[in-house]
Amino acid sequence: MDVFAEYLARIDNLGHRDRTEEVLEWIIKKYPNLVPKIAWNQPMFTDHGTFIIGFSVSKHHLAVAPEKAGINHFSDEIVKAGYEHTKELVRIRWDGPVDFSLLERMIDFNITEKADCSTFWRK
Repeated sequence: MDVFAEYLARIDNLGHRDRTEEVLEWIIKKYPNLVPKIAWNQPMFTDHGTFIIGFSVSKHHLAVAPEKAGINHFSDEIVKAGYEHTKELVRIRWDGPVDFSLLERMIDFNITEKADCSTFWRK
């Protein structure tokens, strides 16, 4: 979590900070092979140099970015979980639960789908 300490310290709302930390810690424990890093001023995780998932904090939600392919693949499940999404991110409202099983499926999908990817982003 050291890599995210400065990022987390800049989140003024303690509830938002705690929720963000909870999600990031969960990923670190669940996926010890993923590399946590800050890029573009946002926490993210990579695998063999390729992007797997990223996060950003806004006033109303924690944004989860599994890339467009992840959004497309899980669109129905995202809506079923009660989340809004755009082409590039899922919005987890601060006042709602985190669906960790959906988050796990999105991460597993990207790890599998990008196993042979040699670029940071999908082409």
